[in-house]
Amino acid sequence: VQLQASGGGLVHAGGSLRLTCQVSGFILDYYAIAWFRQAPGKEREGVSCIMKNDGSTYYADSVKGRFTISRDNAKPTIYLQMNSLKPEDTAVYYCATPSGPPRWGRELTSSEYNYWGRGTQVTVSS
Repeated sequence: VQLQASGGGLVHAGGSLRLTCQVSGFILDYYAIAWFRQAPGKEREGVSCIMKNDGSTYYADSVKGRFTISRDNAKPTIYLQMNSLKPEDTAVYYCATPSGPPRWGRELTSSEYNYWGRGTQVTVSS
């Protein structure tokens, strides 16, 4: 199982970025893919998750209405479109997947996820 996040960069507040998570090693058998982020000195935070079975999505309150998670099962690739970026969105962003379905209500809890990719840095300047 390998996940590779990309697409980070430096953007001004109000700008947009699209992150990409490329998945390999288990093309058809994943349960969910989630995005997490970690800012310096802060705990890792769940940002968004998409479920394989029905495509349902979950978002942290801090990003609702601004971020959109989507998938392309043909590749397979997961995207995180981030609009109206704020300086507080600055962090290293990671994609991750669990070895089984995440427990209900814990879709954005990092301990539910077993496989992690390398992160991509997102920096939002004010």
